[in-house]
Amino acid sequence: MSESNLTCDVLVLGGGPGGYSAAFRAADLGLSVVVVERYATLGGVCLNVGCIPSKALLHVASVMDEARHLAAIGVDFDAPKIDRDKLRAHKDKVIAKLTGGLAAMAKMRKVALLRGVGTFTGPNQLKVEETAGPGQAKTGGVKTVQLKRAIIAAGSQAVRLPFMPQDPRIVDSTGALALAHAPRRMLILGGGIIGLEMGTVYSTLGARLDVVEMLDGLMPGADRDLVRVWQKVNAPRFDRIMLKTKTVAARATDAGIEVTFEGDGAPPPQTYDLVLQAVGRSPNGARIGAQAAGVAVNERGFIAVDAQMRTSAPHIFAIGDIVGQPMLAHKAVHEGHVAAEVIAGELKGDEKLARAAFDARVIPAVAYTDPEVAWVGLTEDQAKAQGIAVKKGLFPWAASGRAIANGRDEGFTKLLFEQASGRIVGGGIVGTHAGDLIGEVALAIEMGADALDIGHTIHPHPTLGESIGLAAEAVHGACTDLPPARKR
Repeated sequence: MSESNLTCDVLVLGGGPGGYSAAFRAADLGLSVVVVERYATLGGVCLNVGCIPSKALLHVASVMDEARHLAAIGVDFDAPKIDRDKLRAHKDKVIAKLTGGLAAMAKMRKVALLRGVGTFTGPNQLKVEETAGPGQAKTGGVKTVQLKRAIIAAGSQAVRLPFMPQDPRIVDSTGALALAHAPRRMLILGGGIIGLEMGTVYSTLGARLDVVEMLDGLMPGADRDLVRVWQKVNAPRFDRIMLKTKTVAARATDAGIEVTFEGDGAPPPQTYDLVLQAVGRSPNGARIGAQAAGVAVNERGFIAVDAQMRTSAPHIFAIGDIVGQPMLAHKAVHEGHVAAEVIAGELKGDEKLARAAFDARVIPAVAYTDPEVAWVGLTEDQAKAQGIAVKKGLFPWAASGRAIANGRDEGFTKLLFEQASGRIVGGGIVGTHAGDLIGEVALAIEMGADALDIGHTIHPHPTLGESIGLAAEAVHGACTDLPPARKR
C-alpha cells in the first residue's frame, strides 16, 4: 500500500463496533483491509462517547446508591465527596484501555487505519480528507483508497431539535458524558433509554430531574409492567414526568434554559440548569457520497440491505445504525461478521462463506438504569397486536432468595411461550443485572426451546439467573417456589 493511494480488498468506512468487527473478521479470513475513521481512536460512538463511558458512570452511580441503601440495615457511610475531575479521569481511563486494545488488535491483523472523513467518489474509490486532534478537524491532506469491496459502517448522530438555542447548557449524550456541569435542575428531552440512563447518573450526583416524552409512556418498546417497576423505584428522582407532552420552545437566559411545553397538564415554562437532548439518532447515509458509488439512500438517510448486508451496489455492503433499527452495537457486530464473510467467500471462492446471512431471530434490548430493564423477542403488547396467543410464566423476585438477600426484590422475570407450538417467543426482566440475564432468554428463543427445556435445565442456587428456570416452571405448574397454581 502506498502512502498517497491505498488499495485493498475491503474498505470499511467507520471504526465503531460494527466497523472494526467487520474489519477484523475480514482480515482473519485473509483479506487486505483499510479502515477509515474520522476520530483518533477506533470504537465509534459506543466505546468513546456512548455505551462504555456511560456504563462506567452508571457503575459509580450504582455503588453510591447502594451505599445509601445500606444505612437502613445498619451500615452508615459519610456523604460522598464528588471530585468530577477524578470521575472524568476514571471514565477516560476505561475508554483508553478499550480503544488501546483495539488499536493493538488492528496492528496484529495488519489492518491499515486511515484517519479522516471518507466520501465515495466512484464505485471503487473513496476520498479521505485527513483529520487530526481530539475532534475531526481537517488537516488539508487528502488520500484515495481503491477498493474491491466496501462495508459502510458510518453510524448515526444525535438529533438536535431545530428550535433549541446554541448554548453549552444544552447537551446531547456526548456532552452529558463530559460531566462539565453540576446542575440542580435537569430536563431530559425524550423518555428513551439513553436519556434515562444519563438521568440516573446526574440524579445520583445531585440533580433533580424532569423528563418530557411525546408518547404515553417511558422506555418505548418495553412492556408496561416492566417499566412500572422501574418507575416506582425511580419516582424520587423526578419532580415531573411529562407524558404526551411536546417541547415547543426554549430560550437561554442568565438563570438557565427556559423551556416551554405543550400538552394536557403541561406546566408553565420551566427553567433548567442543564437540558439533555435525547430524542433519537439519525443515520449518516446522506453524508458519505453513497450515490457516487451507486448505493441507494432513502430520504431519512438509511441504506437498504438484504440478508447478506448487500446494498443496491452488489460490491458494497452496509451495517449498523445506517441500515435501520434497532440501533444497537451488538446488532452491528453480527452484521459486520456477515458482510466480511460474504466478501471473503466471493473473493476467495469459498461457497460456504459466500452464503453467510444475518438470520438472527431476535435482538435483545437493555436499559442500564437502576433497576435494569431488559427484553427480547415478542413483548406481550406485540403478541396481542399480532394476534399470537401466548402463555406467560412469571416469577416475582419477591420469591427469590438471592434478590431478597441483596435487598433488591422489586423485580420479576417473565417468559412468553406460543400456545400453538409451546416454544418460547419472548421474555422480559426488570431488576438488578437484568441485562446480564437476558442473554439466556435470547439463546432459548434461537434454539426453539420450550418451557420444559428451560425449566429442566438446572440453574445454580441462589442466583438471580435461576428466576428464568423458575418462570419456565411456573408455565407448566411445576414451580415449588411459588404458591400452588390455581386449578381450572
